Amino acid sequence: MLNESFIFCLEGVPDIEINPITEVVKNLEQLAFDYHIASIHKTCDTIEGLEESLSALLYDDHNFKDYEIIYLVMPGQENNIRLHDYYYSFEEIAELFEGKLKGKIIHFSNKKKLDLTPDEAQYFLDITGARALSGYGAKCSKVDSIHLDKAFFCLCQEEDDVIEIVEILHQKHYALCKFLDFRLYY
Repeated sequence: MLNESFIFCLEGVPDIEINPITEVVKNLEQLAFDYHIASIHKTCDTIEGLEESLSALLYDDHNFKDYEIIYLVMPGQENNIRLHDYYYSFEEIAELFEGKLKGKIIHFSNKKKLDLTPDEAQYFLDITGARALSGYGAKCSKVDSIHLDKAFFCLCQEEDDVIEIVEILHQKHYALCKFLDFRLYY
């Protein structure tokens, strides 16, 4: 990602009609101000809203190729996300976005644990076409992953090799990477 790239953030919220400025929005604004990394933030409260938001980006935004990171801030359990009190598996999500995420890095905040087997991760990557899938093996309500997320996003601006990105991230933020159990599947 040696060229400027952008972040597309989808945040799962209980009700999209109640649209307060969330901490995620504030942090994305700070990322833009401090590091000049532009982003689009959307909220969704259903799987249909998730699909609609990503499809609008894919089909209506002529700059879709510039969005290298799809940042998902959604609650859930290990290999599921929760929207509107329904759980959706990674397999369902992969099939929903079959072939639509080519070359993208899909990054989950630590609102949910990301604990995939190598086969599950490979299935997701193969079906969606994503370049990498990242997140955290530890869900810690006392520590938000946003600071490590921002460091990861900045490194994605500077480096193209995902392995190099993870190595640098661990060198610079070892304690936080270890505490939150940062994971990358590629």
